[in-house]
Amino acid sequence: MYGSTILALAATLLAATPAAATPPAATPAAAAPLRNFLYMGQDDLDVSLKLLDRPDIQGVQVLYIWKNLEPQKGVYDFSMIEHDLALAQKRGKQFWLQIQDRSFRPEARWFPKYLLEGPEYGGGIARQYDDRGGTQVAAGWVVRQWDPQVRARYQALIAALAKQFDGRILGFNTEESAADVGKDPPEGYSCDAYFEGSKENILFARGAFKRSHVVQYVNFWPCGWANANGYMSRFFEFAAANRIGVGGPDIVPNWRPQMRNSYPFIHDYRDKVPVVAMAIQEPTLDYINPVTQKPFTKDEFIAFATDYLGVDVIFWARSSPWLAN
Repeated sequence: MYGSTILALAATLLAATPAAATPPAATPAAAAPLRNFLYMGQDDLDVSLKLLDRPDIQGVQVLYIWKNLEPQKGVYDFSMIEHDLALAQKRGKQFWLQIQDRSFRPEARWFPKYLLEGPEYGGGIARQYDDRGGTQVAAGWVVRQWDPQVRARYQALIAALAKQFDGRILGFNTEESAADVGKDPPEGYSCDAYFEGSKENILFARGAFKRSHVVQYVNFWPCGWANANGYMSRFFEFAAANRIGVGGPDIVPNWRPQMRNSYPFIHDYRDKVPVVAMAIQEPTLDYINPVTQKPFTKDEFIAFATDYLGVDVIFWARSSPWLAN
């Protein structure tokens, strides 16, 4: 499994953005300073307010589990988001929203019951696997976004979120593009169907959120290593044409797998998309700088993020060492 799972914008961005159908335009990376956000899961903000209150933290990205937001089909409960948004706004901080459509542990079936049980959804999810020395090991689940029936439910959730939060939050992003359904993929799956379904979802989100930023996390594509099938180049052209932001779950300076996949495209399109939003999550903190033989420092992360990737907002794990100071 690749990954665990930003904005060089003025503080008045949302207030200045008109309620128009035209999404935010691309902004050169040098137009405003890097912004540091916290990254965390749902239920974590209440215990992280001291970190959020830091003057060097401009906002927070919170990840929510789908089943908690849609307890019944078509019945939405966004009280958790409203609670967290109010905490951030009270402190003058920006808010960024991510919805989990996959998990990274076999027991984490965090999806609506109707989606898992309805025969029209084919089980709703599919197993993900890690390839460990040629052996497939179950490593979580991914929503069947290649299935039009399932995709329609995900888009209905996005529409409901946009209706309530568009313009009130700074941004919305999807999960990473990487997925591995194993050597015997489920019925109806193909790499092309997964790729096209992902594009359809993020384009739908771009149309639903007219004032907030919309970002697709792109790290790897199934069947797309080193731009195989043109997935990387095709997606980034698509993102630029539709004013969709890009990013990813991991900033690792000069990491070879990413340098053969999304990083060069993020670099090339940094000034062609509205925003580049990326994370430094817990696993990222364990990577070793091959020069120093020590974990990457804050300054090393930031230098690569800004100089090469053109990152506008970094979502930092709460366990980042510099946040302990």
